[in-house]
Order: sequence, then C-alpha cells, then structure tokens
Amino acid sequence: MKASRLAAVAAGSAVAVFALSSPAFAHVTVQPEGTAAKGGYAVVNFRVPNERDNASTVKLEVNFPTDAPLASVLPQDVPGWKIAVTKSKLAKPLDLHGRQISEVVSKVTWTADGKGIEPGRLQQFPVSMGALPEKADQVVFKAIQTYSNKEVVRWIEVQEKGKEEPDTPAPALTLSEAADGHSHGAAAGDSSDDADDAKPAAAATEASDSSGGSDTTARVLGVVGIVVGAAGVAYGVLAGRRRGDSSAS
Repeated sequence: MKASRLAAVAAGSAVAVFALSSPAFAHVTVQPEGTAAKGGYAVVNFRVPNERDNASTVKLEVNFPTDAPLASVLPQDVPGWKIAVTKSKLAKPLDLHGRQISEVVSKVTWTADGKGIEPGRLQQFPVSMGALPEKADQVVFKAIQTYSNKEVVRWIEVQEKGKEEPDTPAPALTLSEAADGHSHGAAAGDSSDDADDAKPAAAATEASDSSGGSDTTARVLGVVGIVVGAAGVAYGVLAGRRRGDSSAS
C-alpha cells in the first residue's frame, strides 16, 4: 500500500510538471535573428510547432499591426509552402528613405503545398521587416493556425503586463534599444522591393527543424529527468522505510 501511494505521488508530480511545461513550446512565437532594434530593420522567424498528434498544420496567417505599420515586409520563400501577401492602403503615407509609401503589407499567408507541419515537427517562416517602431517596446502580430482536420487556432490574445499568460497568446517581438539611434538590423534597411533583400533570412529555413527540434527536445528531456528523479525519491523513501521496519523487528 505504501509503495502504491508513493508511486501515485511521483506520477502525479510528473503529470503536473509536464502540463506546466508543454505550453511553453506549443505556442506560435516570433524571434529575431540577432537583435530587433527600435527604428531598425530585422529578419524575424515565426516559429510554428504542431501541437496536435492527429493532424498537420497546413496554413499560417500572420497579421501585421495597423497602428504602427511597417513600410517594408519581405517574406522569405519556404520549401513546400505557397506565400500570399495582402496589402492595405494607408490613410497617411509613410516616408521611407525619401519615398512615399501609400500601402503596406497587412497580412502574409503561408499555405502548405504538401504535407505541411506534421505531428511532432516545427517550422520557421522568415520575414525581413522594418523600419521597426522607435517608441514601442514590442510589436504584436496576430496569427491564425489551421490544421488538416479543419481545426483553427487563433493566436490573437495580447499579453497584459502583470497578468497570467493567456491561453492563445499573440506572437510578440521584443525590441531592443537602438545603439546609436539609427539602428539597422539583419535586413540592412534597404527599401528595394526586390526579393533579394530577404536573402539574409535563407539560413533560417535550413535551420528550422534543427533549432526548433533541439529546443523542444531539451524541454522534453528536462521533463523526463524530473520524472525519473521523482521516481528515485519515491524509491529511496520506500527503501528507507523497509530498512526501518527490518531493524525494528
């Protein structure tokens, strides 16, 4: 009876730890290559893990902010995915290196041209963008993830400071302070519409499975380690009690 109770406690602890750890790598997130400085340009990766075991992710829609529009948004090609770019007219044109920009990218949609993101896998979608806001600490993107079984997950909830993380948080890009007030990040800040501007993002596609997979694997191995440790503690306590009972007899 004592052994079964100890085993139940260890199992319960493992389940609790796994439940708390899983969401940490199940969200759609956005991360820069290097730094994303205020007022500068950067190549960022929208990281999309497949959190279902019976369906593949077949579409990702990323909506770009309208309150602080980005004059330059260049998505990098991803093998096995088709890209559609939606633009919107601006009420007030933006000035970009002497050019007047009257419309900006408001949404980028990636649609799988094959299997998509299968269960247990992660894909990165690189985008070159700028100029980033100068007076904001972050840029929030609302994303919609569609699965092959028609399930849709809307990653659109904005994290409020001092409150718990929402169930489906929107990807948020944290901005660093500009070193000289005129920072230009990985995308070099070129206003050209040529797709060659997005070439610095190419490495992100090649590293998508390895980098994302290693992050996930590390977290899973951490959880396994905790489970094994809990089981060892339970065994040690049981063994100690048995030795105590033997001495008493």
